[in-house]
Amino acid sequence: MNIRQQLVQFLSLAYVFTSAFILWKTLSVVTNSHSPIVVVLSGSMEPAFQRGDILFLWNRDHQAKVGDIVVYEIQGKSIPIVHRVLREHHNSEKQLLLTKGDNNAVDDLGLYAKKQSYLNQKTDLVGSVKGYLPKLGYVTILISENIYFKFGLLGLMCLSTLLTNE
Repeated sequence: MNIRQQLVQFLSLAYVFTSAFILWKTLSVVTNSHSPIVVVLSGSMEPAFQRGDILFLWNRDHQAKVGDIVVYEIQGKSIPIVHRVLREHHNSEKQLLLTKGDNNAVDDLGLYAKKQSYLNQKTDLVGSVKGYLPKLGYVTILISENIYFKFGLLGLMCLSTLLTNE
């Protein structure tokens, strides 16, 4: 394989990654959410959402209300949580929310940061769920939880790149 073919393959791969990044950032700006698409990682929202469902979020000009399904992050924890708004309070122009998973027995007070009783709409919410695709996120779960699947997939991608004659 000559250097020109290798350069073309590298540039094609760079184009794919750059396009995906630009699409992600465009969705982030349009939805006003740093993470406009998330995957459900647990069964806490069953039967509404199953593990592996892909959720599409919206956070632009939207105030969550009781019954809405929201995604939030707690300071110091990097994994977003998908739960339903159980109660809402308004406090000096702030909207405060209490959430609970549909499949959980108790509310989310135990999940919040220390001395935090409610979620702040502006600082803690990633977005409200506006749509979903069932089970398509299972690939993400397999990649993150199964090291053999991850390295097998990387190996297949490398083989594919090396054996392509473009």
